[in-house]
Amino acid sequence: MLLAKNEAELKKIANKLRIDVIEMTSAAGSGHPGGSLSSADLMAVLYFSVMEHRPDEPDWDGRDRFVLSKGHVAPILYASLAESGYFPVEELLTLRKLNSRLQGHPVRGKLPGVEMSTGSLGQGLSMASGMAMAAKIDDKKHHVYCLLGDGELQSGMNWEAAMFAAHYGLDNLVAFVDRNSLQISGCTEDVVSIEPLADKWRAFGWRVKTINGHNIKQILAACAWAKKAKDKPSVIILNTIKGSGVSFMENNADFHGKSCNPEETECAERELEEAMVKCR
Repeated sequence: MLLAKNEAELKKIANKLRIDVIEMTSAAGSGHPGGSLSSADLMAVLYFSVMEHRPDEPDWDGRDRFVLSKGHVAPILYASLAESGYFPVEELLTLRKLNSRLQGHPVRGKLPGVEMSTGSLGQGLSMASGMAMAAKIDDKKHHVYCLLGDGELQSGMNWEAAMFAAHYGLDNLVAFVDRNSLQISGCTEDVVSIEPLADKWRAFGWRVKTINGHNIKQILAACAWAKKAKDKPSVIILNTIKGSGVSFMENNADFHGKSCNPEETECAERELEEAMVKCR
């Protein structure tokens, strides 16, 4: 597995993941690129720096677990798995194709590295909490990481899981909220407001940190902070931009669940390739 040595390398990897997302969703003619792009920096940090995992031994017992609660952004998970060595990168272009292992939402057992089948929004944190609880019972030392969308926090099941995790002191559980402020219906605050978000998590008994979700240094520091938790679960709220890295996709809810056309694909790839060159 390739491990990034510094922030510049991680930023370069994040932009490579973004290119993969654009290419695979464009080839499929469908998918969810907007929220995938906003999550790219976090995923680069997790898979290429923070998490303990072995692509050549996907079921290694000592691995950290990752649950993609917002399962519709499967493209960014698939890109992270492929680029870190779980399966050939070329397979990414089979996304959503008949008989492909890369389903529109992650399916456990279909693809190495997928820990949990997700896509029904609101369920991921409950599953991650159960995995963290099991690790505590079995005296295992790994961490469980869970990526949530901000729109899905409108689902009550998340807050039941939040209460459970705090009650049982699951300090091996780290949740991330991709706070890009947009969902398929528009602005989260117009659909159903979730603010004051940080105060809500604190009220449920969690340690809370809010950061710039596109700042590699801040993401690394926040992950290190979360690993030092004692007796409480941690949540990191990532202030992000939906469609981050592609000018015409940024803050554009239309690209929540729409792929680029050929002209847009070419433009997006050009912008991201230019950004990669600048990663020094």
